[in-house]
Amino acid sequence: MPIRLVLICYNDNASHNRCLNQAWEKSSTHYSIFDILTFSISTYFPLNIYWLSLLLAGCLEIGWPLGLKLADLPNMKIWGIVLALISMTLSGLLLWFSLKEIPIGTAYAVWTSIGAVGTFTIGVLVFGDPNIPLRWLGVAFILLGVILLKMG
Repeated sequence: MPIRLVLICYNDNASHNRCLNQAWEKSSTHYSIFDILTFSISTYFPLNIYWLSLLLAGCLEIGWPLGLKLADLPNMKIWGIVLALISMTLSGLLLWFSLKEIPIGTAYAVWTSIGAVGTFTIGVLVFGDPNIPLRWLGVAFILLGVILLKMG
């Protein structure tokens, strides 16, 4: 007996309005969770699963320099390295997935800018990095560059 979930729909690149129970009635058809989520999330949110993956990858990009910084502390050496490795791995996998639909230049710029701006902000707020207007202007230029790249 097939599993039936009536409310969740999937994207099969042929017909975007099939429901999951119809997909699982066919034993020869396999759908990944990303195919299922692509349609259902993009139906309710303006961002699709690829953009959400890219934004999450960018946030995880902040984790690896943070982990390396924490690894300098004597009581956080192992945990900092673990945080860095997990963040790198998940960030890379989510970036890889987002490249299925987002142009590589745009995806890379968004990914690195989230990481750069987030890491800079944590550095200023948590680790006492210099907090001067010229540095914030640099962050603003990073964000402006990504916005212009996305608009183009």
